[in-house]
Amino acid sequence: MGLGVLNPKHDEHVPGTSFVLDDASRPDHSINIDTRLKYDRSGKVPVILVPQPSDDPNDPLNWPLWRRDFILSILSIVSVIASALSPLLAANTLTLSLYFERDFTQMALLTGYHLLGVGVAGFFFVASARVWGKRHLFLLGTVLIIISSAWGGASGHSYKSLLWARVVQGVGLAPFEALVNATVGDLYFVHERGKRMALTNMALFGGAFFTPILVGKITHTLGWQWSFYFIAIFTGVLLPFVFFFVPETAFRRAEHLNTDFTGEGHLEGKSHLDPAWEMSHPENSAKQGSPNQSMPTSFDKHQSDTELRNLNIQRPVPAKVSYAQSLLPFNGRKTDDNFFKLVLRPFPLFFHPAIFWACLIQGTMIGWTVFIGVVLAAIYLGPPLFFNEVLTGYMYTGAFVGAVLGFLLAGFLADWSTNLMIRRNKGVYEPEFRIVLVVAQLVTGCIGLYGFGITSNNLPQYGWFLPDFFFAWEVMGMVIGAVASALYIVDAHREIAVEAFTCLLIFKNIFSFGLTWSAYEWLVQAGVLKTFMVIASIQVVICCLSIPMYIFGKRNRSFMQRHDLLKLTHLW
Repeated sequence: MGLGVLNPKHDEHVPGTSFVLDDASRPDHSINIDTRLKYDRSGKVPVILVPQPSDDPNDPLNWPLWRRDFILSILSIVSVIASALSPLLAANTLTLSLYFERDFTQMALLTGYHLLGVGVAGFFFVASARVWGKRHLFLLGTVLIIISSAWGGASGHSYKSLLWARVVQGVGLAPFEALVNATVGDLYFVHERGKRMALTNMALFGGAFFTPILVGKITHTLGWQWSFYFIAIFTGVLLPFVFFFVPETAFRRAEHLNTDFTGEGHLEGKSHLDPAWEMSHPENSAKQGSPNQSMPTSFDKHQSDTELRNLNIQRPVPAKVSYAQSLLPFNGRKTDDNFFKLVLRPFPLFFHPAIFWACLIQGTMIGWTVFIGVVLAAIYLGPPLFFNEVLTGYMYTGAFVGAVLGFLLAGFLADWSTNLMIRRNKGVYEPEFRIVLVVAQLVTGCIGLYGFGITSNNLPQYGWFLPDFFFAWEVMGMVIGAVASALYIVDAHREIAVEAFTCLLIFKNIFSFGLTWSAYEWLVQAGVLKTFMVIASIQVVICCLSIPMYIFGKRNRSFMQRHDLLKLTHLW
């Protein structure tokens, strides 16, 4: 048992468990550098690269770090614009209600159906990403955002036209919500992901909270249509960057190199490529031979294990693709799986305990944030504050500050806490170490929910500042939870990370869509205080589910490896 994470009863390598550090804290039999493994030697302590990069120059893991960071920066900037679509109307509820002569619920549904569009499109886009990669979807999403935003601004007095424009905006947003976090897994090794995952979540959420601050002022000065036009203009400026500088990041890597979830490659018994297993089973390592014995560097699935051990097979290194070739939207299939099977894959994964946990940790906090956004105008438009769209938009200043602070805190804690636990665990990394971040989510997020409910219920006494202050705490918790769940999925179940992120996408958007139907009704029937006390208490219970997830997470990974839901349902 490593730091409270229970080992499985079955004696096998568990996907996600990996050996990361080589240092003096390791036992004497395992301190030698394994010449068959590649290391990051930039620091004082060599770090085993997980997953192992291939020798192919087209493998994204072999690209210079500056290039990988540049690609992720472009996607993050576009994600800021894309994520602005969901709360685009948050500060304009009253303005649009008067403009279209519709009630508040119908205005909320302009956001609700937009979120539904994100969720439904996610099914097909993620399957397409599995088969053909992610580049074509990032290009398609960018183009759809430009077209639908121009359409929304030009919709005139037609509510139905604006509604469909919002749905198409949701379709354009889907590739970024579903795939940007998964791209971190394509581009980076395990020890490099923490800060980058925090950055992508900051992009996806930070932009969403900065938008209403601007939209209220834009609506008051230029008209609500220009909030759509500006989205189209800025996305149009970013389109060439996506086209020319974001190549395909999905790579079809040999299975034995994915040491984070295979461990054993194609060798008989337990692999020498799995030092974490060797540490806990030194007697097996001794039987199998010295860690520096000659091993094949390439594997052919048509050859027997005995032949592989006796032959040193070298495959020619593929040629690097030209820049012109990298601009193509497709560069070959990434899997031989059937597209329609891939569309269905997310459904059984909702019964996967780790993925369902991640849906709850990330999706409910996002849902409560959408809920706050939907009711914000209703709370502050009336007495005693009588806010207009500009002042309502300014209320998102707290949310934006909370998103930034959440990003900084999550980025620091994600790497610091994990590295500390790895060292205390003698260099063995368990993905459950990422779950520790939920403690910070519990503290910040639930303080925010309880505090927002209490202060918003008595505006004459507390005014506008304290609710905004607690809104910042709630959003901080939301960002931390999103980072924790995304990191755990990528590290523990990277082989199904794309499908898992689809589950998260579907859950959070459909959950949020359901809340838009009920938000105003709940406030009218139960009042602000009771509604938020219930919501905050539910979130406390959800965060506490992380305790059994941390303790039994490794056993769950072992169980799900032996009882693969996708194989049981013939979808893999």
